[in-house]
Formats: sequence, structure tokens, C-alpha cells
Amino acid sequence: MSDLRDLYQEVILDHYRRPRNFCPLPDANCKAEGFNPLCGDRLTLYVKVKDGVIEDATFEGTGCAISTASASLMTESIKGKTERDAEKLFEGFHDVVTGHSTTAEVDLGKLEVFAGVREFPVRVKCATLAWHTLRAALARQTQPVSTE
Repeated sequence: MSDLRDLYQEVILDHYRRPRNFCPLPDANCKAEGFNPLCGDRLTLYVKVKDGVIEDATFEGTGCAISTASASLMTESIKGKTERDAEKLFEGFHDVVTGHSTTAEVDLGKLEVFAGVREFPVRVKCATLAWHTLRAALARQTQPVSTE
């Protein structure tokens, strides 16, 4: 188990140090801002949706390792998915990181690295900030999202 935990930590640190999709998206048609006042994480999420399919997703902002890595892995995971499939992915991810379930009903893929977050309840908001911001972006919500 220790080897698996070490691997998970390496993946999170890699996505923190070299976040994927960390840039503005000029042709985004969905955008939302998110803020975690507890940790100070802030992000802007850009999403391009066409015919109900997420064609592209990027983000900008500042945050802790968990928050940044979560946004990075999320943007990779949702590309090519329908909005409905992205919502199912959110639900599975949320269940696993909050401890409501130890396994998701959907395949989380690389997102499984966040399963250990459930052991640190204060970090759950860091891990889910990008996901709540995604929900707001897809709902075309104009008010910033807060984890509080």
C-alpha cells in the first residue's frame, strides 16, 4: 500500500509542478471562477462545449498542490466527454474523495489518485474546487463558486 500511496503522491506533485491545460481558452463558451477561502485557492475554468460534448477545457489560477493537480487532471479527464458524462465523473470523484464510497460507479482513471484525500477532510474542498467550478461553468453560472 505504501508503494501505491507514493505513486499517487508522485502523480499529484507532477500535475502540481507541471499542470496540464494551464492557459486561457480564447474560444471557450463556458467559463466560471472558483474560490476556496479556507486554503486561498482561486481558479478560472474555461470550457468549450459543442453539441453537448466538451471539446476542450483549460484553467488558470493559483492554489495548493491538491487543488492545482485536481484541476489539471480534471481538464484532461473531461475532454471528449458529454456534459452528462462529466457530471457522472464529478459524482464518482466526489463520492470517493468525501468517503461516501471507496469505489466510484464510473471509471475514474487517473483521478483515483485523489482517493487518499478522504483521510484529510480539510483537503476535500481543495480537491473538489475545480469540479464545482466545472458544474458552474456548464450551468453558465456567472457568480463565482465558493467551497464555503
